[in-house]
Amino acid sequence: MNNLYFTEEHNLFRKSLQDFLQKEVVPHIDKWEQSGEIERFIWKKFGEMGFLGIKYPEAYGGMDLDLFYTIILLEELQKVNSGGFAAAIWAHAYLAMTHLNAEGSEAIKQQYLAPSISGDKIGCLCITEPFGGSDVAGMRTTAVKNGNSYIINGSKTFITNGVFSDYLIVAAKTNPEAGGKGISIFVVDRDTPGISASKLDKLGWRASDTAELAFDNVKIPAENLMGEEGKGFPYIMQHFSLERLIMGVNAHARAEFALDYSLQYMSDRKAFGKSIDQFQALRHKVADLATEVEFCKAFNYSVAYRLDQSEYVVKEATMSKLKSTKVADDVIYQCLQFLGGYGYMEDYPLARLLRDSRLGPIGGGTSEILREILSKIIIDKKAYKPAT
Repeated sequence: MNNLYFTEEHNLFRKSLQDFLQKEVVPHIDKWEQSGEIERFIWKKFGEMGFLGIKYPEAYGGMDLDLFYTIILLEELQKVNSGGFAAAIWAHAYLAMTHLNAEGSEAIKQQYLAPSISGDKIGCLCITEPFGGSDVAGMRTTAVKNGNSYIINGSKTFITNGVFSDYLIVAAKTNPEAGGKGISIFVVDRDTPGISASKLDKLGWRASDTAELAFDNVKIPAENLMGEEGKGFPYIMQHFSLERLIMGVNAHARAEFALDYSLQYMSDRKAFGKSIDQFQALRHKVADLATEVEFCKAFNYSVAYRLDQSEYVVKEATMSKLKSTKVADDVIYQCLQFLGGYGYMEDYPLARLLRDSRLGPIGGGTSEILREILSKIIIDKKAYKPAT
């Protein structure tokens, strides 16, 4: 199946990335998991290798490659066994930077996108609010026009890279009475007066700096508006397809990693005179789990192909995240069981994998919200359309 989507160039890229991650990232993972802070040098190294600019235009230092190079990056990031580190990278490169590239002016792209690709600046995307959760249209943060400026007030929460990023992509209501039609998108420098960040203490993703942010009369230039005023909601919705597919791919990749690790452990672990991978009860469970992972991977690749062809795949990307994150949780839970008592030990990878994976059905739209979106598409025949 891989030959349908991956060329020899893709495979060489994967090998180069694997070597880079093993040499430059893996030796530091445990330290970053303990400290909750990813050191800045690694961002620059990612930038120098071109890994932050895979899908972005060459004019800003990117490589303008097809989406399957991004799929490779996402898959290999899951294999360093730090959901927090992986999230920090993809939240920068595919949440914050996606908006810069799609809605930013030329000046914004030069000031923020180019240094984001080189690893000199880190970004975060600020949409979710303490009282809003998945209700994007119900956000309370406001941006009031005042001459040649906007004044932002409000709060955001669960923001990946929210503490240590250099700039923030902020969604705020410029016309609160218009509901979802009154949302706009801005780029905001971290050192702008009035911004404060509180780091959140999480179950998993320990290496990632996840924050609650407050905006107290934050004054920004009017030219920091991205795209058209009032078009923020369709911009956000349009990019959700990529975010959901990313989380679906992350899920099948970490499930595959857990299964591969467990199979190696089971072939080495002896009980009652034979390796435990020879016990039928365990063998058949492995067969079921591997089947589920393979179905998710095949589906996710097909959605990635269609998205790369500029199809609007909101339904399929939603299905990808819903199904793949559930499968990942189930697979990793069972893989931990395969290791018995060692699965419960922090010296083995399954304990961290289990914690990190649990965010899958929550972040980027909960599974409950995704089911309601799919119900509207399938039952009510609602047609979601791209921003125009």
